[in-house]
Amino acid sequence: MTIAIRSARREDVAAIVAMLADDHLGRARERVEEPLPESYYAAFEAISRDANITLVVAEEARRVVGSLQLCILPGLSSRGASRALVEDVRVATDRRSRGIGEQLLHWAIGEARSRSCNLIELMTHQSRTDAQRFYERLGFAKSHFGMVMRF
Repeated sequence: MTIAIRSARREDVAAIVAMLADDHLGRARERVEEPLPESYYAAFEAISRDANITLVVAEEARRVVGSLQLCILPGLSSRGASRALVEDVRVATDRRSRGIGEQLLHWAIGEARSRSCNLIELMTHQSRTDAQRFYERLGFAKSHFGMVMRF
């Protein structure tokens, strides 16, 4: 089956949120209900207006089966280089292990290079050991210790 990677549209938000909620961490953070809380659509509109943030989906047979968010972060470090940050990589449970996540990450890497970033980084929760092996297989290396403060 052919996968198309395209910019997310408002009508994709419910499918993206469902994928975000489809694991042990996401179930506690997300609210998958009908209608979807308006906060998700407000966030989508904010993302859509920001030239440094791209939310994409992987589409298979007109079904959203994956997504990720790519943020381009300008900075002073490394002689003023920009870096790319990958967030919220998800693939629908029934479509995993079919190369969709790999295609999404290759898209993000290509986009980061085309936007002159000097590196691409991502964080994954320490409990997601399968995801860590996946990212390492694609060439990502453990390099930092992440810390979080929730509000």
